[in-house]
Amino acid sequence: MSLYLSALGLVVAVLTFLIALYLITARRYQSSNSVANSYDEWTQDGILEFYWGEHIHLGHYGSPPQRKDFLVAKSDFVDEMVRWGGLDKLPYGATLLDVGCGIGGSSRILARDYGFAVTGVTISPQQVQRAQQLTSDELNVQFLVDDAMALSFPDASFDVVWSIEAGPHMPDKAVFAKELIRVLKPGGILVVADWNQRDDRQAPLNFWEKPVMQQLLDQWSHPAFSSIEGFSELLEATGLVEGNVITADWTQQTLPSWIDSIWQGVARPSGLVRFGISGFIKSLREVPTLLLMRLAFGTGLCRFGMFRAVRANSLPKSTDQAVSIESGYRV
Repeated sequence: MSLYLSALGLVVAVLTFLIALYLITARRYQSSNSVANSYDEWTQDGILEFYWGEHIHLGHYGSPPQRKDFLVAKSDFVDEMVRWGGLDKLPYGATLLDVGCGIGGSSRILARDYGFAVTGVTISPQQVQRAQQLTSDELNVQFLVDDAMALSFPDASFDVVWSIEAGPHMPDKAVFAKELIRVLKPGGILVVADWNQRDDRQAPLNFWEKPVMQQLLDQWSHPAFSSIEGFSELLEATGLVEGNVITADWTQQTLPSWIDSIWQGVARPSGLVRFGISGFIKSLREVPTLLLMRLAFGTGLCRFGMFRAVRANSLPKSTDQAVSIESGYRV
């Protein structure tokens, strides 16, 4: 009995230590530099690219979801987003800004398969460097370091603005919304896919949801999640959107991604040889966050939001005044 109690005590001590280490080493958002540094690190060690491929976003598994290869699902997501946004109907050579382009996986598909002239921007210099390495000179794609909170492009620069899962890194969602719409040409199309929190104006977070959400923010340099309703209101509040923002919930279509991303470590054991013990520990460290993401999206705490908006042909009398309209949404 004493041996059993000693073993149990050791297990509890180890688990306590690991949980404390997980919490202490969180990558909390401090500024845009903390986001850039996180992605620089993930890009330099190559672990994220090895397991997640060129697309650092979730996959699309159909509706209802079907079993599918993880990397194929990620590529399919781009095609599904193109069709949902009506971008496949645009002329060859249309200009597209990919905001939060990562290492350029989506940008390359958009240029190669749909004929867009793509500019990909990310706040991570290492991601830009890796994206350039992976991109053929034959593709009409360029990659730049830029801040989505203050894009360096003039007003009305692009036919399309595209963004996947970049919004949670933005500290001011109203400014982010304004920048996305600002650089669109009149009549241009905005298509955004994002991780979203349930609208807590309608259903406040309960006792267990609050700590879970805090970890989802702290572990991956997220200052806040918007809700689908809240972000669509912020887009419309810019005064630059024609009609209403179209939204959709793709939670079920993307939900298998979280467990599939963990399974990659089992299905591809060569990663242990390639990255060694330190790489294994780094990968293992992300498992609790991935499981928390699966919990959040599976229970309705989080939702996968899709947004489509068209830039108005005429500007309001006072753009600044329109942008400052209070939506009543806390960001």
